[in-house]
Amino acid sequence: MSETRKPEPRATTPVQVQVRGALAPDVAEYAERRLREAFLDTHFPVLHARVRVTRHADPARPRPVVAQANLDVDGRFVRAQVSAPTAREAVDLLHDRLRHRLRHDLQRTAGNWEDRRGRHDAGTEHEWRHGDEPGRRLPWFPRPAEERDIVRHKPITPAQSSLDDAAAAMNDLDYDFHFFTEAGSGQDSVLYRAGPTGYRLAQVQPSPEALASHSVGVTVSEQPAAALSTAEAVTRMAAWEQPFLFFLDRERDRGALLYHRYDGHYGLITPPGPGPGRQE
Repeated sequence: MSETRKPEPRATTPVQVQVRGALAPDVAEYAERRLREAFLDTHFPVLHARVRVTRHADPARPRPVVAQANLDVDGRFVRAQVSAPTAREAVDLLHDRLRHRLRHDLQRTAGNWEDRRGRHDAGTEHEWRHGDEPGRRLPWFPRPAEERDIVRHKPITPAQSSLDDAAAAMNDLDYDFHFFTEAGSGQDSVLYRAGPTGYRLAQVQPSPEALASHSVGVTVSEQPAAALSTAEAVTRMAAWEQPFLFFLDRERDRGALLYHRYDGHYGLITPPGPGPGRQE
């Protein structure tokens, strides 16, 4: 009787591994092997992969190891991030999450993929999504409010998207919120996970009647974004203790997003110019 052999992890996919902090010498090899094993069940070619395993030195963190992977799956950018007490636990959790997403999430959304990939360049850096933004699976470090700084500030032009595209991008990148310009209303907006449908939309000036056609279920906040300076937004964020604060930047007259980073500091996203239809 012939023996059934487990297929070998794909060796042709370029995998870049980064290890940071006080970790065992074999972590990089283990991370690459487990990442390749996660590719086995997807029908889509994985063109490139990058994994980063970081151990934070702060002893107060119960899960100091963060493992993050970014994949180019046939032109589609897929991201996952986890944390755990040890490096091997983090890598194993990352493997499980990626495997599930490659087996199920990509298959489920494959019908809309081709339409989206023509509108988004997988190689373009979506500035605000990179780095150590907060997520529901990895709470930020509870740094005292008086010690927090804005350590990352990225002026970007938010992509004009439908709600369907915004939800797809948020899911592909494994984030809980997504800053964009809603295509129908032209409003700077943030889509986030909340409410009975799982998605909630906040806008500078809520315009539910003007939203572009979409199929994703979403509730729309009726509250306009508060007009604040950056300093006022930081003060409100310190008292509010939510993952992010979406506000109207008075200096630019555009929507802006202040968010908690994993290290307990803040990141700030601001469009570079004035709002639609306004002059400098």
